[in-house]
Amino acid sequence: MKLFEELKWRGLIESVTSPELEEKINNGGMTFYIGTDPTADSLHIGHFSSMLTAKRLADHGHHSIILVGGGTGLIGDPRSTSERDVISKDVLNKNFEALSKQITTIFDCELVNNYDWYKDLNFIDYLRDYGKLFNVNYMLSKETVKSRLESGISYTEFSYMILQSIDFLHLYETKNCVMQIGGQDQWGNITSGLELIRKKHGTNTECYGFTMPLITKADGTKFGKSESGSVWLDKNKTSSYEMYQFLVNSEDEKVIDYLKKLTFMGKEEIEAYEEKVKTEPHLREAQKALAQSVVTFLHGEEEYQKALKITNVLFKGNIRELDESELKDAFHGFEKREVANTLPLVDALVEGGIASSKREAREWIKQGSIQVNGDKVTDLEAVLTPENALLANLTLIKKGKRNYYLLEHK
Repeated sequence: MKLFEELKWRGLIESVTSPELEEKINNGGMTFYIGTDPTADSLHIGHFSSMLTAKRLADHGHHSIILVGGGTGLIGDPRSTSERDVISKDVLNKNFEALSKQITTIFDCELVNNYDWYKDLNFIDYLRDYGKLFNVNYMLSKETVKSRLESGISYTEFSYMILQSIDFLHLYETKNCVMQIGGQDQWGNITSGLELIRKKHGTNTECYGFTMPLITKADGTKFGKSESGSVWLDKNKTSSYEMYQFLVNSEDEKVIDYLKKLTFMGKEEIEAYEEKVKTEPHLREAQKALAQSVVTFLHGEEEYQKALKITNVLFKGNIRELDESELKDAFHGFEKREVANTLPLVDALVEGGIASSKREAREWIKQGSIQVNGDKVTDLEAVLTPENALLANLTLIKKGKRNYYLLEHK
């Protein structure tokens, strides 16, 4: 199938600004951009689909520009709920450096910083050259602004639409960039950019845009949050094991959607996994394929094998089979529960919030339901000490087959 048809099949196109765009995308040769603000020092899994869409376009012969908003990040893209906290310039600069390195390492693209063209723009020129071309009623009709009218929106965030439009205009004028892509919440900003270009260069100017649907869980909430918070693409913030676990636990109702959007698997292969979800859901083959593909793409085969080893050990083997590096990855997302420096196992189970009472703790120990650092313990008089900890001052408790708890001796 042609590229546009494939993007539609993968569920990657929400809205397009012109029916002509289908042919343009299929033909290749366009310069396009996608932007993100450095509000954190890493992209998260929610960004991954958009960035992969940019790669799909680039692989088809289009030229990709990734804009990291060192300028717009100081302003803040309006959310539908409330004002964003202002980020200090120092933090923003550190985030910019981290994101720039991450993006250019993972994706083959040209990277630009919109602070480069905002830093010398004075306020009078901004109002005369750009503000004059934006109708307030037009801006108020945009969904991201309209949703904030009751709760209130600052002039700063209200102006974000103009700044993003200037980005598109600048890239059009300096790099012949004729298309912008973004999430569905960026539709108003994208169409405003098109309008600005046409007001500056004529109504027949060829420029385009399309948006992608947000990836969601089965309940409609945003995809990309785990129990320990956002799932980051930086393996130092979210280990490859945590990433693997997040993806391998994808819901049956959504895993095929994720395979389409987050991998380069072909239609035939994905449809085969779709059939397996229907006939053998307990094997979770689609989820395992998703986790393997994403972890390998982001972090490499070695990290995938590491994630797989940790998974197999935690759920089937002995924790002592893991080396120090693997233990750190395994423990990375665990909540640490403080307990006394040295104390009986019965007390530790209660103090760590694992058992509700000493009686319950004793029952579990007698039944052989408790493992300490990979070893089953049935001795009611057993004592935990930091000297016997698995890693530094950490003791791992396993209750039953799948429940793990990390106790930190203080």
